[in-house]
Amino acid sequence: MKGYIGLDIGGTKILGAVFDESGKIIRKAKKKTKAQEGINQVIKQIYKVMDELLEEKFELLGIGAGSPGIILDESVVAFSPNIPFRDFDLGKKMKQRYKVPFILGNDVNVGMFGEWKKANVKGAKNILGLFIGTGIGGAIIIDKKLYTGQGGAAELGHIVVEPGGAKCGCGSFGCLEAYSSKTGIQNAIEEFLKDGETSMLSEHIGENKAIFSSSDLKKAYDEKDAVALKVMEQAVYYIGVATGTLINIFHPDLIIFGGGIIEAMGEPMLDEIKEEAKHHVMPTLFKDVRFNLSHLGDEAGIYGAYYLIKDNI
Repeated sequence: MKGYIGLDIGGTKILGAVFDESGKIIRKAKKKTKAQEGINQVIKQIYKVMDELLEEKFELLGIGAGSPGIILDESVVAFSPNIPFRDFDLGKKMKQRYKVPFILGNDVNVGMFGEWKKANVKGAKNILGLFIGTGIGGAIIIDKKLYTGQGGAAELGHIVVEPGGAKCGCGSFGCLEAYSSKTGIQNAIEEFLKDGETSMLSEHIGENKAIFSSSDLKKAYDEKDAVALKVMEQAVYYIGVATGTLINIFHPDLIIFGGGIIEAMGEPMLDEIKEEAKHHVMPTLFKDVRFNLSHLGDEAGIYGAYYLIKDNI
């Protein structure tokens, strides 16, 4: 059997899959990214995922991957706010180790590519993607073509929604990601706890503790935990502000929302975002924009990585 490997390198986890030539998943593997332990540990985790996938007996034709951050020349991570990659040529390292073609893209662009190719979104040629996980990434499809600018376009998580506000992992202040990503939500929870509030999420907060899971947040929210309700209200507000701004700029046919937070919270969160966005957009532009949840969920990135490498070989 001949096949490809698709990798989704995220701030929290690395997911990989072996695909046969028809696009069927043959094997999957997942490991924690361990980004807080430094770049060498992240690379080791990538290799562990690859080694597990290569236990499957097949002829490897190529590797596609998505990573958070600004990607240059389909190989170099110029900067990533959630993984310690700085001007790091991941493509060179992977080609040297595995001796096959390798293509790298921004993780959300790659995920959107997977949604577009696999989910077959009908009647939409102008699409925005907003993926809310450890960080917040974006993707833009204009006239059925993925738009990447000079390589780093669609960093929608770094739209400034609160000038002079909370510091973001990118170094700026007031970014959407600083408020509505899992990292931003965790920072907000920590502030509430410092102010003396109590929360069932407190067991996940503290020095040297890994970021909480989206399911932990969903459970606390469903149980009406006061802190969970406050941080989600804030997160939805800022996502709505950013979404309204994006509609005013692009007037897309469709906006696809994905990522761990959205997947855990589901349709109710999407409905709240849609309602909030109405207050930040010209009414005539809003009425014909569709809001969808990601069809592929956690697998959007690996499917996109598969299509990326297959279409470019």
